[in-house]
Amino acid sequence: MNARGVPGSAMKLRFGLSRAATVIGGLLVALAFAAAAVWWIDRWWTAPLAVKAPAVLVLESGETVVDLASKMEAAGWLEHARLLPWIMRLRGDAERLQAGEYRVTAGETLAGLLARLLTGDIVVHSFRIAEGSRIADVLGALGADRRFAHTLGAARPETLLADLGLEMAAEFGPHGEGWFFPDTYSFTAGDEDRSLLLRAHAKMRRELDAAWADRSPDLPYGNPYEALTAASLVEKETSRDEDRAHVSQVFAARLMRKMRLQADPTVIYGLGEEFDGDLTRAHLRQPTPYNTYVHKGLPPTPIALPGGAALAAALHPSGAEYLYFVARGDGSSEFSATLDAHNRAVRKFQLNRGR
Repeated sequence: MNARGVPGSAMKLRFGLSRAATVIGGLLVALAFAAAAVWWIDRWWTAPLAVKAPAVLVLESGETVVDLASKMEAAGWLEHARLLPWIMRLRGDAERLQAGEYRVTAGETLAGLLARLLTGDIVVHSFRIAEGSRIADVLGALGADRRFAHTLGAARPETLLADLGLEMAAEFGPHGEGWFFPDTYSFTAGDEDRSLLLRAHAKMRRELDAAWADRSPDLPYGNPYEALTAASLVEKETSRDEDRAHVSQVFAARLMRKMRLQADPTVIYGLGEEFDGDLTRAHLRQPTPYNTYVHKGLPPTPIALPGGAALAAALHPSGAEYLYFVARGDGSSEFSATLDAHNRAVRKFQLNRGR
């Protein structure tokens, strides 16, 4: 017994129970604290970000979860953003972020945004190459679009194929006009401008090869490039489905008869920036390489980017006995088999217009 008459074993038991109670109490407090922390983190993780209007988040290649947290904090989207790197590391996701451009919408949660950052659900943009546009216009639009990584510098149509490293430049020359298929192409921010052009070129080669393989017999074109050039003329002369094959027929028949094509769009193309929208008789006499009023045969290169309908028409003329056509003024054309009939059509639709 001790001095108080309490058996030593009883004191030890009381002391042991006291320590156990303290430990258990501490554990309960710790568990309660952990539960509160888990609850708070879950609320923080699943609460809507402070995004009031649709926004864009760009994570550059090489940036880390620390950079991500800094961007979200600077944008005012996330409180306690410095916790993010720690939590992402605990989850094993810190090294799995994928660079790119992401849309962030009002009401989106941190969990939802990070799920997309981990799967690479990036913004996909579109770039339209219009039928009948010139490659110079396409280069200008690409150069002005800040979403692309610009690698071409001051690329020019005259050397574009060589600039892109296309071996065909040795066969047809380096001029890029006509060689890029008009279509809407998807891309993501940071893609190189040359990659889009290479895709458009590859599609044009496929479309042209298929059209050439399926061409009508007895055409006046010795190779696909001549057909591509003819298609560009068809593209610039009309956008009407009903007229394309007839326009193609006129050009094919004139080539077979060694007649000049006398196509206004070739004159305009040859004038370049000199053309102010008003085609004059003096322009028709100006001996540029593209002036088909002066020179016989096709122009030296295409004059635009033809679409699939123009390619099909160039390689499948209508077979009608047409040698002439004139614009009616409503988007359609009047076709004639003889010069007399053509002159009457010119007087009717051109010379007497507005009287």
